[in-house]
Amino acid sequence: MRRKASPGPAAGRRTAARKGASPGNSWNLRLYIAGQTPRSLAALANLRRICDEYLPPGCTIEVIDLVEKPQLARGDQILAIPTLVRNIPAPMRKIIGDLSNTERVLVGLDWRPEPGKSAS
Repeated sequence: MRRKASPGPAAGRRTAARKGASPGNSWNLRLYIAGQTPRSLAALANLRRICDEYLPPGCTIEVIDLVEKPQLARGDQILAIPTLVRNIPAPMRKIIGDLSNTERVLVGLDWRPEPGKSAS
C-alpha cells in the first residue's frame, strides 16, 4: 500500500505568504537610497503615495541612506539603488528603481488591492 506524500514545509510557507500579503496586516518596508539624488527623492515620494493610497494603515517606511551608512547594504544584499525591500509580511520582496510604475510596484510587493480599488 502506498502512502500519499505530505505537502511538506514549502506548502505551508506559500500559504503563510499569501495570508501575509492580505489587507489588514502590518507592513515593514525599507527604501535604500544614495543621498538626495533625483531618483532617490522620486522613489521616496512614489513610495509614500503608494502607501497612502493602497497599502494598509500599519505600513512603516524605513529610509536607509547608503551614503551615510554603506555597511547596511550588506544585510539585505543591496546591489542597486534605489531599492525597496519588504521584510514583513514574509517572504522578502525587492523592487529596484524609482517606483514610478504603481501597478508593477504593487505586483512586486504581492499586494492584492481591496475589491473595487484599482492601481491605475
